[in-house]
Amino acid sequence: MKEIAILVEDHYQVLEVWYPYFRMLEAGCKPIFVGPGRSKQYKSKEGYPLKEELTIKKAKAKDFEAVIIPGGYAPDMMRRSKEMIAFIKSMNKQKKIVAAICHGGWMLSSADILKGRKATSFYAIKDDMVHAGAKYVDREVVVDGNLITSRTPHDLPSFCREILRKLY
Repeated sequence: MKEIAILVEDHYQVLEVWYPYFRMLEAGCKPIFVGPGRSKQYKSKEGYPLKEELTIKKAKAKDFEAVIIPGGYAPDMMRRSKEMIAFIKSMNKQKKIVAAICHGGWMLSSADILKGRKATSFYAIKDDMVHAGAKYVDREVVVDGNLITSRTPHDLPSFCREILRKLY
């Protein structure tokens, strides 16, 4: 069974966590909520709770096929964690799927994995993506090798389809 890390932190965008979670389950994958270890439970922007299943300190990139980075304001909290940044770098170095949607692009910028790569994000962080070296493309989903990016919750069907296409 393919294990998929879904990074979590407070103020996550509820659809960008739960939609991929259930799509991965449907496809026969094992999605695992990986958090910074500050708390056992994190809340969405609207207060919807989820439980951390694995702390980032115990997560090893070699154990996962993909990582999904949701948006909301959670990525601004996530990128303060050296371990979360190191996890993204390690997944990318191993050519495993690194998928970010909406403000998840902040994590890609902080992990310094965008130089010369095509990517998209929520329009408000376009400058961050470009300054990190991305060739910004305004499309619902952009695939560049192992990197998969999307803009908003409306893009979730295409985002998840491309993740699953890469996995299978």
